[in-house]
Amino acid sequence: MVIIILAAGKGTRMRSEAAKVLHILNGKPLLRYVIDLAYKIKPDRIFVVVGFHKEEVKEKFVSENVAFIDQEEQLGTGHAVMQAKSFLGNFKGEVLVLSGDVPFLRESTVNEMIRDHRLNNAAVTILTAEKDNPSGYGRVVRNSNNNIEKIAEETDCSNTEKTINEINSGIYCFNKKFLLESLEEIDQNNYQNEYYLTDIVKIAFDNSLPVTSVKVSNSDEVNGINTIEDLVEAEKFLTG
Repeated sequence: MVIIILAAGKGTRMRSEAAKVLHILNGKPLLRYVIDLAYKIKPDRIFVVVGFHKEEVKEKFVSENVAFIDQEEQLGTGHAVMQAKSFLGNFKGEVLVLSGDVPFLRESTVNEMIRDHRLNNAAVTILTAEKDNPSGYGRVVRNSNNNIEKIAEETDCSNTEKTINEINSGIYCFNKKFLLESLEEIDQNNYQNEYYLTDIVKIAFDNSLPVTSVKVSNSDEVNGINTIEDLVEAEKFLTG
């Protein structure tokens, strides 16, 4: 297994000039929590995709046993993972994608996700959660057989899809061969004009490939830090 941590975003809503993943939570940068989690999974390699203020991020974590991948333009999550393609050429196995701004994800949850992925020989496994207020998150769209058809990003959701409470956490486990093939198919034909990693889910479904999911019991575990208010709430959550 290799792990790709997405840490390139600017975090515009943080209203700060610092890279989002360098914001401090209980004395540590957000990215510190995610790298520590990645170590616990014991992958073959850990890659960190950096972009906004990338030199500062690299300098902060230069002593870590991780490899940095530059995303010169921030054109979406799919584009971020595309930057890792040349590093995955000879690798055979799974690719776990983590978000650099999700600090509360537990090792046990990730291990459950990996087990399910392998047990089902899945093309992609998604970590999901139920939220009373799903605003801001992509929605998990299922068919009448409860199979996942796609992930609808909120900006592209229909009115019906916006009523769905099951959200995509942005944490995935992929079959590497399927991932690389699918990255060739995604495009920027969406409201944000970005390459969505989530489009790969629909590619798997359309090709009758197994898409599985693991749902966290406590949605707080997959909360992303997108605003200063989120950071304040996270601080309260950690310090009790």
